Amino acid sequence: MNTSLIDQPRDVRTGEELPGDKLSNYLTANAQLPNLSGEVVIKQFPSGHSNLTYAIQIGEMEFVLRRPPFGANIKTAHDMSREFKILSHLYPVYDKVPRAVLYCDDESIIGSPFYVMERVNGIVLRAKLPKGMELTPDILRNLSLAFVHNLTVIHAIDYEAAGLGDLGKPSGYVARQVRGWTERYVNAKTDDVPDIERTATWLADAKRLPGESGAALIHNDYKYDNLVLDANDLHIRAVLDWEMATIGDPLMDLGTSLGYWVEANDPEELRALAFGLTMLEGNLTREGIVQRYALVSGRDVSQFKFYYVFGIFKIAVIVQQIYNRYKKGFSHDPRFATMIDAVRILGKTAVREIEK
Repeated sequence: MNTSLIDQPRDVRTGEELPGDKLSNYLTANAQLPNLSGEVVIKQFPSGHSNLTYAIQIGEMEFVLRRPPFGANIKTAHDMSREFKILSHLYPVYDKVPRAVLYCDDESIIGSPFYVMERVNGIVLRAKLPKGMELTPDILRNLSLAFVHNLTVIHAIDYEAAGLGDLGKPSGYVARQVRGWTERYVNAKTDDVPDIERTATWLADAKRLPGESGAALIHNDYKYDNLVLDANDLHIRAVLDWEMATIGDPLMDLGTSLGYWVEANDPEELRALAFGLTMLEGNLTREGIVQRYALVSGRDVSQFKFYYVFGIFKIAVIVQQIYNRYKKGFSHDPRFATMIDAVRILGKTAVREIEK
């Protein structure tokens, strides 16, 4: 394994520290983590914009801890018990999730609920290529094909048999998502962005809403930097960040992935957002992803424009929520200071797609 390319945590960001002594005492005394001993070292994974992710090393053992962002409404979008349940039920039936180890709802330990899972070592493709790594067009084509295939595998999981049938309400999912994300935008709004409001109106038109394409387990944030890749052959070892997973329309899941998928011929301002390495030569285009998904899944993708516009809108709202937290002082992460510009760019992108 090429260990130099494996995704590594860094020092914890200012304002996002964990109380080391309390956490150490809790973990070493927990029956679900037997025989732990040694110094506890806490670091933080630098990417991610929602739930906070830490690397916990105790002696020779490595774990990952997830907690809600500071200042977030823990009872809704950042429900640690829900994410822990999803991982626990998926692990026996889908071999690409980390093993969930323990959940803690005692907020006296670190100030919020949290859960601990095993660490899956591997490469995570973020906005910049890892130093010393080369991705040829052939490698990227195979990776993007695997990306699509794995999404169809997730959508084919028997969620009832896995004990996840109560995770969501698939009936009326599309209309409910449009309405819900519009409400989230209104609640998080800081600046006037007319393109976002126009997009919300376009999506809400009852004559435009597509019919339901079926019910499936959907990840809802499926993109390159939520995959852990094997350091030898780049096969997908794990899918991370299941906090928004639910039971719903799989084409809405595809739309979110398309929203993150920036191409080399997209406008410069959109390419500057650098969601990932999807612009590099060899990757499937958005159209190619849609057609490949249709081929493998057998689903009708004739209205993919709606799902793509929704994906852009949803990502814009997520970015707006993050910017709102930053403006209110709940986060001091310098990455968040200019996120309102990203909201404007995404709004312009959505309107451009609408007008095609």
